[in-house]
Amino acid sequence: MSQLRWMPGDRREPMKAMVRVDQAGEYGATRIYAGQLAVLGDRHPFARAIHHMAEQEERHRAFFDRMIVERRVRPTLFQPFWDKAGFALGAITAAIGPKAAMACTAAVETEIDKHYQEQRDQLGDSDPELSEAIADFQAEELEHREHAIGAGAEEAIAYPVMYGLIRAGCKVAIAAAKRL
Repeated sequence: MSQLRWMPGDRREPMKAMVRVDQAGEYGATRIYAGQLAVLGDRHPFARAIHHMAEQEERHRAFFDRMIVERRVRPTLFQPFWDKAGFALGAITAAIGPKAAMACTAAVETEIDKHYQEQRDQLGDSDPELSEAIADFQAEELEHREHAIGAGAEEAIAYPVMYGLIRAGCKVAIAAAKRL
């Protein structure tokens, strides 16, 4: 069986990396919200909003799960790590306090907005299905960020430090998932 070779300018490989990193990111987001809910519980005033955001992230993840199969994309090797790291990030920030949990959401969604915009710019009109999904998901991620800020994210203890560290972690996770 011959092996496919990608020619310079061939957009299939970058699109596979997009699908891989987006699936990993959406999976990580579901784990962050699971960690937050594990600590805050269903009775916390933020629980309803967190459940809503988690449901949207689950829908995003399901789309990318389908793309992984349909487009024969190898999932990231870091999936087991994202499982634990995402849950831990959500749980730790929620243990610091509800506003810290919202600071986590604001930081993650800020970085994801930037990431999705870069993907949309790179895709242009070359893959309408993927471009449309990313645009829809980006709008929901922005809603999550705005909700988090409205819920007091910027009032969290050490907000600038936490926000910067979480964004940096997201950048590292994105870079790793693209390649591995």
